[in-house]
Amino acid sequence: MSTLTVGVLALQGAFIEHVLFLRQAIAELNSELSANIIEVRTAKQLETCNALVIPGGESTVMSLIAERTDMLEPLRQFVQDPAKPVWGTCAGLIFIGSKVVNGRKDQKLLNAMDIEVTRNAFGRQLDSKIVSLDFSSFIPGLTSFPATFIRAPVVSEVGENVEILSKLEDSGFVVAVKQGNKLGTSFHPELSESNAFHKYFLEQYVLKTYST
Repeated sequence: MSTLTVGVLALQGAFIEHVLFLRQAIAELNSELSANIIEVRTAKQLETCNALVIPGGESTVMSLIAERTDMLEPLRQFVQDPAKPVWGTCAGLIFIGSKVVNGRKDQKLLNAMDIEVTRNAFGRQLDSKIVSLDFSSFIPGLTSFPATFIRAPVVSEVGENVEILSKLEDSGFVVAVKQGNKLGTSFHPELSESNAFHKYFLEQYVLKTYST
């Protein structure tokens, strides 16, 4: 397998943390996966990517910047390609969804996953929290992961082809979903001290897609 390129959308938000964790995860995977991690700001950079991570931040601002920089349509084409692994976290989850509740009228979506996402389901930034969650049903051994929710969205509706990966026990909020090789999480794995989710994305989405 040749060297792959995994892009992190760098228009706005916590993209640097994703870049660092992805590079760390690749180093720990040793020779299983050869990949370059790049920050993506232009359509030309996006064209070089085999997979894409869309970070947390502010989903409306992200979509407006994408539109202003002529990135919206290239992004939409990329993420809607069933062959491309894509992961959206927090604001990125909203961006790759097909419907948004409590969004602005000028907010654009990429329609990569058949999900409705409700913005700011946890309230204000002061109401943000870290919750220890058990993800061992899809990431073996990951029984206690510190999931950081910052003005986080939740998935309020899913289409028939969407798999629910995780719900919060107290509220029933859906916080992780999968559709084909598209992954969405409402929390910020890049703000934890563990790169387990980044390894999961690389192994189960990127590596599986390009090793077949």
